[in-house]
Amino acid sequence: MNQVLKMFQSAGPEMFSKMACQMAPYFSTINPLISELSAEGCTVNLPFAKEVTNHLGTVHAIAMCNAAELAAGMMTNVAIPEGARWIPRGMTVEYLAKAKTDLTAVASADGIDWSSEGDKVVPVQVTDTEGNTVFTAQITMNVKLA
Repeated sequence: MNQVLKMFQSAGPEMFSKMACQMAPYFSTINPLISELSAEGCTVNLPFAKEVTNHLGTVHAIAMCNAAELAAGMMTNVAIPEGARWIPRGMTVEYLAKAKTDLTAVASADGIDWSSEGDKVVPVQVTDTEGNTVFTAQITMNVKLA
């Protein structure tokens, strides 16, 4: 089993999320909770707070990008073969609606072949508390096998 997944399972979502933010401090700016993690997907909860809002009082676009990258990166970490490495190469996003509530970012590995090197596009969907999709991202992860 992947070491990151073992850490998630043993520490639990709250402690693991804090550890993830210590390893990559920028993620702490959104106060995320990594609530689910597997090779098939990752769910990151982004609480609505003044610190992540823009001049309109809605969740800032970059806060949503941050949550999407965290979800995609964590899932990639546990999905790639042991010894492989990855780095994000790009992100294409769509802002679909104003985000005025807590948000949930879900990365999915459906249809991604992690067994080969190269660019893998990870889709992430961000929804509000009513289930409306407010943001989507396609994050390109470059995978290098050991």
